[in-house]
Amino acid sequence: MGTPESAVSTLRRCLQDGHDVVAVWTQPDRPAGRGNKVSASPVKEFALSRGLTVQQPSKIKTEEAAELFRSHEADVAVVVAYGRILPKAFLAAPKQGCVNVHFSLLPKYRGAAPVNWAIVNGESDTGVTTMMVEPELDSGPILLQRSTAIDATETAPQVMQRLAEMGADLLSETLRDFGKVRAREQDHAQASFAPILKKEDGLIKWSSTATSIDRAIRGFQPWPNAYTAYQSRGLTVFRAEIGSATNEVAAPGQVLAARGDDLIVACGEQSTLRILELQPEARRRMGVRDFLNGVPVKVGDRLG
Repeated sequence: MGTPESAVSTLRRCLQDGHDVVAVWTQPDRPAGRGNKVSASPVKEFALSRGLTVQQPSKIKTEEAAELFRSHEADVAVVVAYGRILPKAFLAAPKQGCVNVHFSLLPKYRGAAPVNWAIVNGESDTGVTTMMVEPELDSGPILLQRSTAIDATETAPQVMQRLAEMGADLLSETLRDFGKVRAREQDHAQASFAPILKKEDGLIKWSSTATSIDRAIRGFQPWPNAYTAYQSRGLTVFRAEIGSATNEVAAPGQVLAARGDDLIVACGEQSTLRILELQPEARRRMGVRDFLNGVPVKVGDRLG
């Protein structure tokens, strides 16, 4: 049971390990991209390419969906970013329960966007957890965990790609040793949450420190991305680096340098951010030099 690209690695590994995948459940096809063309999920596309049975019910809190799920007579259900909280009838259907591959070191970052919030909050490491699924979100007993450092320049998609492969390895190990792995209860007092991302999360607050803004730029990819405005037109920032502290009295968002490859902006606590790559509204993604060649930004102008 999975939907995005990050769930494909685990499905592929289940097949490579020789497991009999009796069915693949994924979210219904939805409009995506510029033309809002209806598209299949990455998991569906991969499953069909391997001749697997795919189920895409629009609602799962129905007796019809529960009966279909029970009809597979599965030993174990593997859940990886499926996108729905499973009803109790689903949890009780597989003979040995439902195993979730979650992209955080539980109990930290329960919820929909653990990798994004780990980067935004400045965590130095993250990881993958396999756990037994229980009715409460990401609260079940932990089976196995594996950690990895977050590099200071990594974006959420880069970390997610690594975790997807780690998750496939960890799930393989979990299923191989399923009868031997001793589940341990989470320390619920240590739980933190990673709520679903909203568009407004990406709005750059120039009064924050450059460090915080850099984390937001890296952490809110691929959506909603970190964005601001210049002369009432949108700007999405994809890459930046923390600049030197300044003694200048400058308002947050004020441009301190705008020449060649330098677009330096004042942030909170006298910190500065050097923007490296951005995308103006209705234009392509580009480096700062190309942007400044086409947009006459001046020292003293304000972003935001």
